[in-house]
Amino acid sequence: MTQQLSDEELYKLAKERVQDKKDFFSHLASYCIVNGALVLLWKFGTGGGYPWFIWPLGGWGIGIAFHFVNVFVLVGQQGGWERREIAKEMERLRREQEE
Repeated sequence: MTQQLSDEELYKLAKERVQDKKDFFSHLASYCIVNGALVLLWKFGTGGGYPWFIWPLGGWGIGIAFHFVNVFVLVGQQGGWERREIAKEMERLRREQEE
């Protein structure tokens, strides 16, 4: 059974998703800038040699991949549990107030 959301709830959900996308692209931009600088530092600062920049590039890249999956692949799936728990907690608090 799916619950119909009000326009206010839809707006709030859409705003959260847009913020998630903005956060991802900000994360991606930081990744590109910092790792680009590390590659340049390796190439021109040390004259080549062992490509040590692959370690931060790869490690951070794994984090970027997880962030991408969370924002674009699992969109809307992880929020269901949280919304259900909030609804249960609100109902519990309402019952406590009535007592």
